[in-house]
Amino acid sequence: MISIIILTKNEEYDLPSCINAVTWCDDVHVVDSGSSDKTIEIAYQLGAKVCVNTFESFAQQRNWALDNCNTKNEWILFLDADEHSTVAFQNALEDAVLHASEDVAGFFCCGKTMLNQRWLKRSDNFPKWQFRLLRKNSSRFIDIGHGQKEGKVNGRLGYIKEPYLHFAFSHGFEAWRTKHLTYAKKDSKEIFKSRISLLSLISRHSSKRNTAIRFLARRMPAWPLVRFCYSYLLRGGLTEGKEGLLYCQKMLWYERQVRQQLRLLNNGQKSI
Repeated sequence: MISIIILTKNEEYDLPSCINAVTWCDDVHVVDSGSSDKTIEIAYQLGAKVCVNTFESFAQQRNWALDNCNTKNEWILFLDADEHSTVAFQNALEDAVLHASEDVAGFFCCGKTMLNQRWLKRSDNFPKWQFRLLRKNSSRFIDIGHGQKEGKVNGRLGYIKEPYLHFAFSHGFEAWRTKHLTYAKKDSKEIFKSRISLLSLISRHSSKRNTAIRFLARRMPAWPLVRFCYSYLLRGGLTEGKEGLLYCQKMLWYERQVRQQLRLLNNGQKSI
């Protein structure tokens, strides 16, 4: 019914639990981008099919996987190695594809960000929708900042409200910091070149609307502090204990990195 594609690079720690959480799937593929650890060996040991492709961007890698993985099922789910399926998520997926009409091309999914086994529902402004489940040959991805979103889609998109689990800090805080320094540069470039229209800000399509609002907010000089106060105080991150405070602090740091990179881009344009 559903094939699964997992993107990896040096994921020997996270991959076993990711694959073990989808034993309900009879067609698991790992698309690796040049791991130097035991990721590929572990993938084979756990019964996954493996392809290797040089990573350029998340959208490019997902599109390459769609073109080159010989998936056998009508529907394809994308997961990252630090994301885990649950029984409830599995049931929601199967129910969605079972009852999907022919004009449905795919579904947005959302993840529960976890830290020390605590769900950061309020701190992380749940839900954050991502295009992850699609009918074969129906859709493509495009890059946006450090991530990706839906590009050309032949059909309409639905929502699966039951979340999967996302262990964003599974490699430790230093690894998270290093990765997000790179993300901040990519996100700032996307914000710098973006042109926000009124129609996108009031769009009924939540993916388009949320992207436009996020880009507009990140242009505000005080946005990092606003984001912290909104998530920690207004949304109730303070009720999520030390994990909520730590996460909101991490996101304050990240938004400051984005602002710093955006200032460098703006200063460069003025000098030109």
